[in-house]
Amino acid sequence: MLSEFDLIKKYFTKPGQNIDLGVGDDAALIQISAGHQLAISSDMLVAGTHFLEDCPAYFIGWKSLAVNISDMAAMGAIPKWATLAIALPNIDETWLSEFSRGFFACADEFSVSLIGGDTTRGPLNISVQIMGEVPLGKALRRDGAKAGDEVWVSGTLGNAALGLAELQNKLIDNVLSISEKQTCIHALQAPQPRVTLGLALRGAANSAIDISDGLLADLGHILERSNLGADLYWEDIPHVNLSQKLDTATLQSLSLAGGDDYELCFTAPVTQHDAILAIGEKLNLKLSTIGVTTKETKINLYDKNRQLIELKRTGYDHFG
Repeated sequence: MLSEFDLIKKYFTKPGQNIDLGVGDDAALIQISAGHQLAISSDMLVAGTHFLEDCPAYFIGWKSLAVNISDMAAMGAIPKWATLAIALPNIDETWLSEFSRGFFACADEFSVSLIGGDTTRGPLNISVQIMGEVPLGKALRRDGAKAGDEVWVSGTLGNAALGLAELQNKLIDNVLSISEKQTCIHALQAPQPRVTLGLALRGAANSAIDISDGLLADLGHILERSNLGADLYWEDIPHVNLSQKLDTATLQSLSLAGGDDYELCFTAPVTQHDAILAIGEKLNLKLSTIGVTTKETKINLYDKNRQLIELKRTGYDHFG
């Protein structure tokens, strides 16, 4: 059986970029570019909470890094280095091979180097720390929103939540076609961090966050830090609409509070509207204005008739 250090050497040691010393010593040594700040974030993925027990190991590997890279995207930072700490109930080399393949596929796509970490025996638990660079004073922050900003989101919201509902057998039979199921499950298991969008929004957006716990919950973090509220319009929100068999209340719950979208939500001055649309066209990425920030310090959601919609669920809470 592999020892801890043999396991690390076989599955988690790979030549990296932009590092002076990586895996194999007590600490890594990196050099940060002149005139830049180091952006650092970490996320933990726990079996049964962040992914289902039977999720393919490849996608667990991909997602464990992708959700961290998404944090860099939300800051307008270039992701560069990561550490990985993983607890394993046992050494399953088939599982490890697929997990590391997915992890490094994501690392290669976004030019991230794995520079260290730890392994131990225990219930399956994956913790990644991500580090990146952002020019001094250019980071996108949650506390930068201004009253009267337009509220934007990228992509479409709710696909991942619908994929989870499908895997948990919470949908009635034949709600989704085979292709719709594949689309939604892929959105859940293989999120695509919006790094290029985050970089393009430097100087255009006033604030940003990635949507992990649901649009309302995560936008709420921006509004809380910026001491603002927002008026949102359901008809303008690019919500999941793959099946005509889902009622409006279910669509709203999935799209507003489902989570796991890993799209960006950001606010920007009205004067940046055309520039942001041009960014979306250049990136071939749908960017939608969904409302405006207010001084009211609460979120109001309106229907097409401008009638207030009652919000029964705002997002995922790990301790709720």
